[in-house]
Amino acid sequence: MQEIIVTANEAGQRFDKLLVKYLNDAPKSFIYKMLRKKNIVLNDKKATGNEKLTIGDSVKLYLADETIAKFSRTEVITTNAKLDIIYEDENVMILNKPVGMLSQKAEAKDESLVEHIISHMLSTGELSPDDLRKFKPSICNRLDRNTSGLVVAGKSLVGLQKMGELFKDRSLRKFYRCFVLGEVSNRIYIKGYLTKDDRTNKVCILEKKVEGALPIETEYEPIWTNGARTLLEVHLITGRTHQIRAHLASQGHPIIGDYKYGNRKVNDEYKTKYGLESQLLHAYRMELPVLTGELANISEKHFVAPLSALFSKIIQVEKQGR
Repeated sequence: MQEIIVTANEAGQRFDKLLVKYLNDAPKSFIYKMLRKKNIVLNDKKATGNEKLTIGDSVKLYLADETIAKFSRTEVITTNAKLDIIYEDENVMILNKPVGMLSQKAEAKDESLVEHIISHMLSTGELSPDDLRKFKPSICNRLDRNTSGLVVAGKSLVGLQKMGELFKDRSLRKFYRCFVLGEVSNRIYIKGYLTKDDRTNKVCILEKKVEGALPIETEYEPIWTNGARTLLEVHLITGRTHQIRAHLASQGHPIIGDYKYGNRKVNDEYKTKYGLESQLLHAYRMELPVLTGELANISEKHFVAPLSALFSKIIQVEKQGR
């Protein structure tokens, strides 16, 4: 027999959802059969699986250890990545993701920021292999592989849920820095519609709505310009796939280094001169709204992720006109 005592990371969900996580290789039919036969009970009583769990609930599995081991696969991940942690508490981790790192796995063999976070928490003792059978820390927002900057991770269920809600309802304000082609001399607000071609993983910006198109809003203003290039601060109001890259390109200001939506000739020049291999787009600043409860300690806080060494170097050299 094994007993699980429900903690804050498991509370609030349906009982059967916890069992599916804990016995993640077991058919659902097996789990419901064990519930019917009272081989799995909740607070020493027969359960159906649709009960909502609360902190302190007792889950008992009257199953052989071999059966539990057979149906419970625990993936312990060890990575060597050094995380650039901007802020961390018991619920939330805010990181500066480097260029080249995936936010989440694209394929089973991939190592992404999620795996690096889990490995970090295992190494510090904040997380155990057994914890991973019930709750898996993850990220609340994603950046393209070749976009750097601020990513928020939920270390606990409340952190994951509450921060995820802020991104969804747009009460969390996101600002990016990017280096673009052309001159921008004043603040500009643009809106439109975005469609995505899953086959090519490329989006298209439209002025009028068509079936399947999503509304987008972007605001940007210059930090400095030399007339041919401009460093922008972009307020990402909506957060669609490739929104900043495609929206700016549609306005005649493609991001330098972006081969998907940008100017190949200019990109090649920067690649030759600086060794630039990715778009100069960085999730720079995040402004949080008023928060209460478990996340009150980060209420109305602003977080900034410094530009990479290469991004900073390019801006410095371009400013000096060399």
